[in-house]
Amino acid sequence: MKLTYEGKTKNVYQLDNGNIVLKFKDDVTGENGVFDPGANTVGLTIEGAGKAGLRMTTYFFEKLMEKSIPTHFIDSNIEESTMTVKEAKVFGKGLEVICRFKAVGSFLRRYGAYCEEGQPLDAFVEVTIKDDDRQDPPISKQGLSMLSILSEEEYDTLEKLTQQISTLVKEDLASKGLELYDIKLEFGRDAKTKEIILIDEISGGNMRVYKEGQYIEPLALEALLFE
Repeated sequence: MKLTYEGKTKNVYQLDNGNIVLKFKDDVTGENGVFDPGANTVGLTIEGAGKAGLRMTTYFFEKLMEKSIPTHFIDSNIEESTMTVKEAKVFGKGLEVICRFKAVGSFLRRYGAYCEEGQPLDAFVEVTIKDDDRQDPPISKQGLSMLSILSEEEYDTLEKLTQQISTLVKEDLASKGLELYDIKLEFGRDAKTKEIILIDEISGGNMRVYKEGQYIEPLALEALLFE
């Protein structure tokens, strides 16, 4: 395997057959030692976070495969904290897509004059550009098209997939007494077919989940999901 990229929460390796291997780390995003899935810096290291994130990611990707929802997932090895995926090209230099069911985090910080913490939102989709120096600025459908990052038709596909995937995750968590407030997803184009597919991961490290009004930390969430 050839190391091609060292990320905040995982490293990326290229295989000879064109597939990619993601190596999950124990680092999670946050600020001042506090976990925050929306942060663009590594905030802390949690022992076991890599395996926990991969286990949850595998669980949800397999469910998406059953629903024929396109993803980059091929298989995973929990013990080695690795996941093998199809090669995909990101939009521009990378986008993050957040689906919000409750007002919390950066949404609340920006729009708090118009909403209360925990106020219900109807699977609101928000797209931000991955750019640490510019604090991952939000961008609209029209802006993405004007900058030739993706077309308006592709945005519609992105939004539909985001709501479909996020609702599946929300309903699965709800069956275990857990409530999804928001989730951050990433998409790209399949390097071979050009189809828009879900990439990266679906884990406690990129979602906010509550139980009876109390926030659940990523490792505790994994334990609750598989207890």
